[in-house]
Amino acid sequence: MPAAGANSSATLAARGTALAASVAIAAGAFELSLLASSANGFQPLDLAPSLFILISTWWLAWGAAQGVMGLFTRARPPAGIPQDAAVTARTVILMPICNEDPAETFARIAAIDTDIAAAGATALFDIAVLSDTRDPAIAQRERLWFARLLRERDGAGRMFYRARAVNTGRKAGNIEDFIRTSGAAWDFAVILDADSLMAADTLVELVRRMQAGPDLGLIQTLPRVVGARSRFGRAMQFSAAMHAPVFARGLAMMQGGTGPFWGHNAIVRIRAFAESCGLPALSGPPPFGGHILSHDYVEAALLARNGWRVRLDDDLGGSFEEGPENIIDHARRDRRWCQGNLQHARLLAAPGLKGWSRFVFFQGIMAYVAPLFWIAFLASAVAAAALAPPPDYFPYPDWPTPVFRGSRTTEAVGLAVGIFGLLVLPKLLVALAAAVGGRAGGFGGGVRAVGSALAELLFSAVAAPVLLAFQTRAVLHVLMGRDSGWPPNNRGDGSVGFAQAWAAAWWIVAAGALGLAMVGALAPDLVWWLIPVGVPMLAAPAIIWWSSHPGRGALMRTPEETTPPRVVALFAAIRAAWTGGAAAEPAAPAAGRPLPA
Repeated sequence: MPAAGANSSATLAARGTALAASVAIAAGAFELSLLASSANGFQPLDLAPSLFILISTWWLAWGAAQGVMGLFTRARPPAGIPQDAAVTARTVILMPICNEDPAETFARIAAIDTDIAAAGATALFDIAVLSDTRDPAIAQRERLWFARLLRERDGAGRMFYRARAVNTGRKAGNIEDFIRTSGAAWDFAVILDADSLMAADTLVELVRRMQAGPDLGLIQTLPRVVGARSRFGRAMQFSAAMHAPVFARGLAMMQGGTGPFWGHNAIVRIRAFAESCGLPALSGPPPFGGHILSHDYVEAALLARNGWRVRLDDDLGGSFEEGPENIIDHARRDRRWCQGNLQHARLLAAPGLKGWSRFVFFQGIMAYVAPLFWIAFLASAVAAAALAPPPDYFPYPDWPTPVFRGSRTTEAVGLAVGIFGLLVLPKLLVALAAAVGGRAGGFGGGVRAVGSALAELLFSAVAAPVLLAFQTRAVLHVLMGRDSGWPPNNRGDGSVGFAQAWAAAWWIVAAGALGLAMVGALAPDLVWWLIPVGVPMLAAPAIIWWSSHPGRGALMRTPEETTPPRVVALFAAIRAAWTGGAAAEPAAPAAGRPLPA
């Protein structure tokens, strides 16, 4: 076990700077809120909305600070890694699957393996497909497609397929079972998802970096979203390509050696994982008990607890994934993440964890409960306005003329502008920096990149109330004791009919209408302030329907669309060859080759 190293001064400085800036901004918002709400004299009820705005603004400012900090650094490879060092370690590429489309899954593996062969690295990597599929028909098709993969890629002896009889622990249990029974045959494991792709050069570089850092337990890459077709998917894809690299640099600055694990597109040291990352089931029933759903954050914390470094290498490209194509699928996946993150409340006091790991758990919890603070702010602001006593124009005894208190419109507008700025300014700065610094070339040039960023911001502003409504419902369901389970991912074009959109979002329309009606009756002066939230809620089904359909055009193009990376192009070509025509489905099954003991 390695000795735990102290965080560098740069990491501590980055954390301190972000914390100081976010606290200062939150304090300013708190003061402005108090001034704006006490225009007719301070009342005890005025304190509640100001406290909620303090917490909510701190959270927004913390995220904004991460993005702004990323603008002041460049993505660089870690120092001290000789590029001519021979790669000798044995590495297995793991792809856990559960009820996925086998043709898609094995076409991805074929693309990765083809790229590895072109790089002359076939001898360095084995591939294992770990199936938790419960549907017998899909399981049968998996065996058929695995046979085709073996045949076309000459994979005998280096490609393995294993189907578990019991899927205890879901994905985390699947990987844990592999490491316990077969992991000793390899030094490292690259963990992918069923929709992941990774370039051969990236795979080789990950192994080289792990070899060079004997105290490294895990290196996380930053996956880029590819393959989006719908308007919603393309907006998320553009954001991941334009903004995520900068925010990731800010995150990497603050994480240091106690970095994140996102569950896929990462390399782990098998010995470190085996020694550190056994996950017990939490006592009690779900949603707060049972198997840990958001296992990746916990595994990163356990590695750090045992002295292993966990690092986000934001300079690495060649790492890809797909995302949901509509808001409903996004909300379904987010529901599971919500339950998993709220489960982490039980781990905040776990013994031996690094302080930063506990803070990461807190951030994950806060990411989901933050909407509740905004709702509490709105509700308390309406209550304060409705219950406030009428203004007293003669507050002083025996004073013959009325006293008119000053308007606090300036403070209210300043607070609104400040909160809006925290939401949009970091992204605008990233787009402008891309235009000035030359990174915008892959996005169609500086003007088009900035235009795309503005279009994405507009779409995000319209969709945000709908997404936050789903997120709020997810939190309430968990608090009410409702278990999400592990719903399957929906792949495909993601188009949603209006009837389906209405069935999924009618309650958002009802909540928006009821909220606007109540504010109009209790505090009509506040109605105009709620229009940016209320109108999208009333239009939620239309937003879900419209954004789920294909959207093409000059805006929101990404470098991966303009010039598809080799492994992405290989996947598209192999998938087309494998799935085109009546004879595409393989004809005969093959038994999965046993994994090394």
